[in-house]
Amino acid sequence: MVKRKVILDCDPGHDDAIAIILAASKISNLKIEAITTVAGNVEVEKNTLNALKVCDIIGLENVPVAQGAERPLVKEREIAEEIHGETGLDGPVLPENPTKKAIDKHGVDVIIEKILSSDNDITLVPTGPLTNIALAMIKEPKIIPKIKEIVLMGGGTFGNWTPAAEFNIYVDAEAAKVVFESGVPISMFGLDVTHQAIATDDIVKELSEIDNPIADFVIELLKFFSETYKEVFGFAGPPIHDACTVAYLIDPSIFQMNHVRVDIETKGEFTYGMTVVDTLETTGKEPNVHFAYQLDSDKFWDLMTRGLKSYS
Repeated sequence: MVKRKVILDCDPGHDDAIAIILAASKISNLKIEAITTVAGNVEVEKNTLNALKVCDIIGLENVPVAQGAERPLVKEREIAEEIHGETGLDGPVLPENPTKKAIDKHGVDVIIEKILSSDNDITLVPTGPLTNIALAMIKEPKIIPKIKEIVLMGGGTFGNWTPAAEFNIYVDAEAAKVVFESGVPISMFGLDVTHQAIATDDIVKELSEIDNPIADFVIELLKFFSETYKEVFGFAGPPIHDACTVAYLIDPSIFQMNHVRVDIETKGEFTYGMTVVDTLETTGKEPNVHFAYQLDSDKFWDLMTRGLKSYS
């Protein structure tokens, strides 16, 4: 299997952790070149610690982890402790100090170096705010034509942090604007599709029958995440937002996509951070995003099950 090179840019985060686990599984067609972290679900230092702990748990030894931006480009930092807990990965009992250490390079520089030294074959997979990606583009514009694709979790035609905006985009809409206007091919997995990837009690029960430590860890993640989504949003279970990006890269047939125009709102009093998705083609602007709108639930959870079983 020729593996697709990816950089996972994340803010772990329960669903980020599951995305890393799926990407590193034995059924994956992905070669993780690096994991970079960004301020988002919690502070970047905590997100980096969580990424290192996940790597320890799944034995991901040879992938560099680099800490990235500690705040958005323009606005003040905003975190989501009420969703992911104080550590950003509440629920499982995790070792306090991971054996794996972050490398002594800024995440933005790692992204730049990896892309510049590549053969136009690296896909960026951001599952948090887009600060690192935007900063890399601003610092070294030469990377822009060399990025194969950006497969991101963020946005949607409705919000979850404000009535109009999804969390990842809202946290740093200015960064999102840079990325969405860069001309790089973008595949976007927003709330329209990630809210179809719900880990219901029945699904959690099925996954809990997988007998290995990695599956057990995911179940602990899902139990905490489930209580949060049931209490805060009234959902039947947690949406596994971020894993949709990795699932798409492994098996694109899981998703239905439309090629549409998406613009980022940065000036609206009530709509800051909104991804304006032109599904009706009213703007006359060229499409710039492959927008995921439908998920095959059976295929998605079959993939997740096979991914977890591969750790046995």
